[in-house]
Amino acid sequence: MKIKNITAGLLTMLILIVFSGCSNEKSESKTVNIGFFPNITHSQALIGKQNKSFEKSFGKDVKVNWHQFNAGSSEIEAFLSGSIDIGYIGPSPAINGYTASSGDVQIISGAADAGSILVSRKDVNIKSLKQLANKRIAVPEFGNTQDLSLRNILKKYGLKDKTKGGNVEIVQSDNSAIKSLMVTEQIDAALVPEPWGSILEKEVGAKVVLDYNEVWKEGNYPVTVVLVRKEFLEDHPELVEKFLKTHVQLTQYIQNNTADAEDLVNKQIYSLTQKSFPKSVMDSSFSRIRITNDPEKDIVNQMVDLSIYAGFLQKKPDTKNLVNLKPLNKVLKEEGLKQIE
Repeated sequence: MKIKNITAGLLTMLILIVFSGCSNEKSESKTVNIGFFPNITHSQALIGKQNKSFEKSFGKDVKVNWHQFNAGSSEIEAFLSGSIDIGYIGPSPAINGYTASSGDVQIISGAADAGSILVSRKDVNIKSLKQLANKRIAVPEFGNTQDLSLRNILKKYGLKDKTKGGNVEIVQSDNSAIKSLMVTEQIDAALVPEPWGSILEKEVGAKVVLDYNEVWKEGNYPVTVVLVRKEFLEDHPELVEKFLKTHVQLTQYIQNNTADAEDLVNKQIYSLTQKSFPKSVMDSSFSRIRITNDPEKDIVNQMVDLSIYAGFLQKKPDTKNLVNLKPLNKVLKEEGLKQIE
């Protein structure tokens, strides 16, 4: 009798433990860590953060942590350490992260195309791009999208930077400091993203040498993409799908409500940085950016080749899984939108 009672008691305890475990699993909150920049080219992130769009999509049992960055290299470090699950980033650091991790991160959507311009100092006349020879040109970061765009231009016109035996000096500087470099004549030109191009143009009289649709591929090149940790995608495909659904809806909203979107983006930038931009700068900036879901896969692959040419990558990686459009196309189909090849 005692043995039977003990056995029954153990069975009861096991049942309680199992059901208790199931209950805890259901009530346990998940966390999604989202990376972004306080940049106009990260508009979906900024509006989504302002309106708590992603939080609403995930539901009350999912906690959202926002992580702000100012450099792609820092955000990639966070991705590779597991601190970030999904986020907005430039395609060049995304490529670097994919290569360094042997495919642990993937591009799953586009966010913004173009949005960069090449400007010169007001007293520097550049009528032909060959006149970039012997000039000092600033970019926000070596190896980023603007840097690769500049190197692509130089290559096209038979020019090289000084580190490669050429006569063009490429200078790395924070966007906010480039204005000072131009005013003090420490640089001759700059290839920068918006709103910094419009700021240089309007505040220090910089001349537009190449507008957004002249820098590369008539403006059809990515400046911001959505990146995800492959492990997070595999473990939580439903959360990635909810993220992308919200991202797609925000993309449509911005495309159809530019003036309101500008205002929301500006408010969020002020909330994050205590600085906002004049309406003229916002209008000019948004006119040079194409908000999109398309990551421009072919151009991303061309960026890989440029990174090798510039020496940022030692050899060409296997890029067949660099861009994964399956989750995005599932969402686009459900939303009744055209899928991306």
